[in-house]
Amino acid sequence: MVSNRWIEVRKENWTRLEALLERVQTGGLKTLSGPELRELGLLYRQAAADLSAVRADPTARTLDTYLNRLVGRAHNFVYTGRQLNFATLWRFLAVDYPRLFRRLFAYTAFSTVVFLAGALLGAIVTALKPQFMHTFLGPGMIATIEHHRMWTDSIVAVKPQASSAIMTNNLSVCFATFAMGIFAGLFTLYSLFNNGLMVGVLSVACHQNHMALNLWSFVAAHGALELPAIFLSGAAGLRLATGLLFPGVLPRKNALALAGSESIRLVAGTIPMLVIAGLLEAFLSPTSAPMAAKFTVCAMLFAALGFWLSEGGREATKA
Repeated sequence: MVSNRWIEVRKENWTRLEALLERVQTGGLKTLSGPELRELGLLYRQAAADLSAVRADPTARTLDTYLNRLVGRAHNFVYTGRQLNFATLWRFLAVDYPRLFRRLFAYTAFSTVVFLAGALLGAIVTALKPQFMHTFLGPGMIATIEHHRMWTDSIVAVKPQASSAIMTNNLSVCFATFAMGIFAGLFTLYSLFNNGLMVGVLSVACHQNHMALNLWSFVAAHGALELPAIFLSGAAGLRLATGLLFPGVLPRKNALALAGSESIRLVAGTIPMLVIAGLLEAFLSPTSAPMAAKFTVCAMLFAALGFWLSEGGREATKA
C-alpha cells in the first residue's frame, strides 16, 4: 500500500522531472546538457516504476492520474525519434552505414560464400550434366539461349516501365531475403544459395552456346551494385537469425530487438544501391552500348562501393 512516507521520498524526483520537461517543452531537447539528458531518462524510468506501484493500490487514484500524465509527457521526449531530413540521411549513408557494415562484415562475408557456393555447384552440375540446365531454366529460356538471343532484349523497348519493375523486383528479393532471417536464417540461406545456383547454371549455359561475353557485359554495369546488395540483404537476415538463436547474455527478446535494429539499418542501405542498379539495368545493360563502356562502369561503381564501405565514417571517428 502506498504510504505518505513513500510519496515524500519520491516526490522530489517527480518535481525534478516536471522541471526538466518544462524546459524541453519550451526550448526542445537541445536546452538540456548531456548529464541532464541522462537524468531525464533515469527519472522517466523511475516514474514509470512508481506508476506501476501506485496502480496496485486502489486508494491512490489521484496519484495514479498525476503520474500517468507525467510519464506520458516524458515518454514523448525520451522515445522521440531523430527528425528525418537530408542531413540525417546523409550522415546515415556517409558515416553510420559504413561503420555498421564493417562491424557486421562477418555476416556479409558468410552471405557471399553461400551465394558463391551455389554458383559453383550450379556451374559444376551443369557442366557435367547438361540436362540439368534444361530442367532448371525451362525450355523457353534454353531455346532463347540456343538461338543466341538475350532474354533481356525486350527491356530496351520499354525502358521507363522496365526500370520501375526491375527496382520493385530487386527490392522485393532483397527485403524478402532479409525478412526470412526470422525463420532461424534457413530461408535466407536458401534464397542466397538458390540465386547463386541460378547464376552458375546461366553462366555455363551461355558459355556452352558462345554467349558468355553477352551475359557478362549485360550483368557488369548493374551487377556491381545489385549483387553486393543481395549479399548485404543476406547478411541482414543472418544477423536477425543470430539474435534469435544465440541471444548470449541478453534475454532473447532484447537480443532479437537489437539484431532487428541492426539488420534493418543494414538492409536499408541497399535501397540507393538498388535504385541505381535498376536504372542501369533498364537504360544501359541491355543496350548496344560498347561492352568496354559497360565493364568500365562496372569497375568504377565497384571501386566507389568498396571505398564507401571501407573508408566511410573514418574521418568522423578520428575527429
